[in-house]
Parts: sequence; structure tokens; C-alpha cells
Amino acid sequence: MQETQREPVPRVDTGELAVAHEFLKFQRHCVLKKTEGLTDEQLRRPLVPSGTSILGLVQHLAEVERGWFAHHLAGGPEPHGDLDMAVPAGQSAAEIIEDYRATAEESDRAIEAAGDPEALLAVPIDGVRKTLRWLLAHMNTETARHAGHADIIREQIDGTTGR
Repeated sequence: MQETQREPVPRVDTGELAVAHEFLKFQRHCVLKKTEGLTDEQLRRPLVPSGTSILGLVQHLAEVERGWFAHHLAGGPEPHGDLDMAVPAGQSAAEIIEDYRATAEESDRAIEAAGDPEALLAVPIDGVRKTLRWLLAHMNTETARHAGHADIIREQIDGTTGR
């Protein structure tokens, strides 16, 4: 099957922080690309036994970013959102997608404000103040993992493939 959404990975190689940040932006882009051209019903459709949908993945990633970047990195309040993938019926797909975009922009500002991979998180994890380096590695892994889930679900919906 021909890949219809394939794009090259970032080519930036100007420093540790720039590389890690650009790859995170790329993974977010890959997740959002999987939502393009789908109806609200298609975005909400679970096609795996766990009940996961593309929209559920987007909602989950927004909450995860809020927790890690706004709370742990920047020291903001702990988010109160649910990390599961169940999408509330009263919330539109457009609202959830826009929330993810806005959250990513807020996360980017927190990353840029920290400015150094050695910067310590404001809120410890298990009693330890990890570095921004650790957080970017974690979020790249988390986002890439869920981008892969979205790839599979999108292919099941309409045959679209590629990162």
C-alpha cells in the first residue's frame, strides 16, 4: 500500500534542545495530520478493543502535555482533566483538536522559557527534579507512540497511511 501522508523527519541538527523540540513538534504534527479530512463520527470511532479513537488520542495528548509542561516544567497548577481516551459527547472534534494545538503552543513557550536541556522541572517526579532533557525524551516517546496508534486507526478508517 502506498503511503499517502509520508513526510520526512526534521533535519535540524543545531543543538540538543532544538533537535528534541523539533522532533516533538513533528510528532504532534503527525498526530494532527491523522485527523485531517475525517468526519466527527470517524474521529470518534473506536476500531480497537480498548475503545481508543483518533479523537481520544488527541484529547489524551493534550492532557498529558498540560500535566508535564504546564505543571511539572513551568510549575503551574496540576491539571484536573481525565487522561483516559473517552471523548465527551458534548465536546466537538474541532474543540478537542484546537485544545491540543493551544496546549502544544503553551508547552512550546514553557520549553523555550526553560531554554536549556539541563533546566530542572519545577515540580518533582517521585521526589526528583528531572531535567527538561528527560521530559522531552519522555514526551517524544509518548507522542510518537500515540501517533503510531493514530496511524493504525486512520488506516482502518479510510486506508490513509504514512507518518
